[in-house]
Amino acid sequence: MGQDEAAYEYNLAQQLSNPVAALISVPLQFNFDQDVGPSNDGQRYLLNIQPVLPFSLTPEWNLISRTIMPVIDQKDVVPGGGSQFGLGDIVQSLFFSPAKPSARGLIWGVGPAFLLPTASDSKLGTEQWAAGPTGVVLRQQGPWTVGILANHLWSVAGDSDRASVNASFVQPFVTYTTPTRTTFAINTESTCDQKDNPWTVPLNFTVAQLLKVNSQLLQVGIGARYWAEGSDFAPEGLGVRFTTTLLFPR
Repeated sequence: MGQDEAAYEYNLAQQLSNPVAALISVPLQFNFDQDVGPSNDGQRYLLNIQPVLPFSLTPEWNLISRTIMPVIDQKDVVPGGGSQFGLGDIVQSLFFSPAKPSARGLIWGVGPAFLLPTASDSKLGTEQWAAGPTGVVLRQQGPWTVGILANHLWSVAGDSDRASVNASFVQPFVTYTTPTRTTFAINTESTCDQKDNPWTVPLNFTVAQLLKVNSQLLQVGIGARYWAEGSDFAPEGLGVRFTTTLLFPR
């Protein structure tokens, strides 16, 4: 690999740590958790399909579309509910972001987020339409990326027999990318139900490698997470995560 190609791929690896990078990518995130549910008898397999599509609005501004489509296979999570498999609720976020970092090196984006009641089974979703603000701010300096992403969603419509949504999501993250395009990452994906106020706090530790298979660039990763805090329906103990991200540089 030539020096220019190595530098190009290193830059791509760093862009993958930036949620509002102008880079088309399709992350596939597979998670396994156990001891789920009030009786701690449940297991959950979760595949998040997360396409990222950037759009150039002007030379100064981009619009970044980030979608999370969960496919869930769970057993004994809901007491007496048996097993469920299917699509969960989709979360769609749109970030308006400057095309270049600020004079201080900050990268940021703000916009709306939407929860769509697309679950194929009532036990896999909220049966609520919800919307609210989302934002991200980060800084990349050398091999380091440090930032935070957050959103808050309120119900705007839905099944009146189901609990309304009033929830916050907070994701601080730190990554380090080596010259060999290996990225080490630590983050949390904390959620808080503002009605009942229980925090769910998984601590995620992952390592990922940028590769080229024939002409296709992709990043593959593996990680573990520890559920430090959670509601009655949250997992307990340790979980695992596998990721594959397809890249389509423009």
